[in-house]
Amino acid sequence: MQFLEKVKLIKKEEPVMAKKNPEDIPVCWFENSDSVSHRFHFEPDGHLSMKVVDDARPVPQKMVESFLNKFFPSGYPYSVNEGYLRYTQFRALQHLSSAALSVLSTQSLLFAAGLRPTPAQATVVRWILKDGMQHVGKLICSNLGARMDSEPKRWRVLADVLYDIGTGLELVSPLCPHLFLEMAGLGNFAKGMATVAARATRLPIYSSFAKEGNLSDIFAKGEAISTLFNVAGIGIGIQLSSTICSSMEGKLVVGSILSVVHVYSVVEQMRGVPINTLNPQRTALIVANFLKTGKVPSPADLRFQENLLFPERPIQEAGNVKVGRALHKAVKPSEVQKLKEVFVEEKFLLSHGKSCTDMVLEHDATGEDALRGWLVAAYAKSMKNMYNDPDDMILQDAYDRMNDVFSPFLSQVQAKGWYTDRFLDGTGTRFAR
Repeated sequence: MQFLEKVKLIKKEEPVMAKKNPEDIPVCWFENSDSVSHRFHFEPDGHLSMKVVDDARPVPQKMVESFLNKFFPSGYPYSVNEGYLRYTQFRALQHLSSAALSVLSTQSLLFAAGLRPTPAQATVVRWILKDGMQHVGKLICSNLGARMDSEPKRWRVLADVLYDIGTGLELVSPLCPHLFLEMAGLGNFAKGMATVAARATRLPIYSSFAKEGNLSDIFAKGEAISTLFNVAGIGIGIQLSSTICSSMEGKLVVGSILSVVHVYSVVEQMRGVPINTLNPQRTALIVANFLKTGKVPSPADLRFQENLLFPERPIQEAGNVKVGRALHKAVKPSEVQKLKEVFVEEKFLLSHGKSCTDMVLEHDATGEDALRGWLVAAYAKSMKNMYNDPDDMILQDAYDRMNDVFSPFLSQVQAKGWYTDRFLDGTGTRFAR
């Protein structure tokens, strides 16, 4: 009995091991990707941490991937729309040439003012030399915001052209030092307008690349690219101003080359931007492509067809439609009631002229309404070339034909990624019934 009691006492004195809660056991795993091994595990507070266990990548590959992580959106190239790389490449070249050109122009301004600064001083003064004329330019250009919404690509190109005009005036200012104030003022005036136009068009351009709700990431990485190549361009400008551009002749030659590179870069940038909002030019191109092939192009397909300098030019295959004229100028008073009877439930009116067709939109018309009107105009233009029927009959037949094809047409438009809830016609005049 004593022996059994001793055994029981020993068992009672043995420490009891606490049972582990399955939730307290750390969860970890390893992932291998592109010669890199990562260890992932959850911290006690629930956060996921990652540690590189083994990295067998060559040094050049590490540098390239590090650059992509810092200057391209997360998940690139799958997190952005087509054309982003082309846009970024020429954006880098644009900022490189622009920054170098700015250093040369600032040095020229100071020469014209009677100073003889070093290149480093010109770089510093570049950020300080501003006057009221630049603010006047900004105020004037700020009134054109609606047009920039409609044609951001065109205004982005015009912004850089204006910037180069202002820089050019500064470059040649030493040739006429007695007109220093006028040259510097006009140059800053042009630069002020360019600044507003460039900033106003930045958001719609970045938005066209956003694919997974990552607009902020794209914006941040785009600005990082701009900053990097601006700094590089300033360095190049300092070197040029000390060597080749130490003479006026060198400045004029190199400045002209940099200006050409600058404008070429921004044009190529804009050709790569797939904007998916409907404006007059893009709507006309969609209709023209649909009538020609039976298919609707995507924003990425259509980007190279856009006319960046003259977007308001009517497209014959889409009915030579013009949007934005006032109702009393586009339609004769005697015809207004007849047109309203034809387009009873529509938010547009069409008036055929000798060279073009005027379309006047109602104040709350959307992209769908514009597409309907454009299809009617295109069908009417085609019928008018084939038949000698009265205009009223042709317009009615074209309207009926549009109704027959519009549902599948609109489905194609939306399936390709076009945004049809709004129609951006700039400062076009609309009417109210």
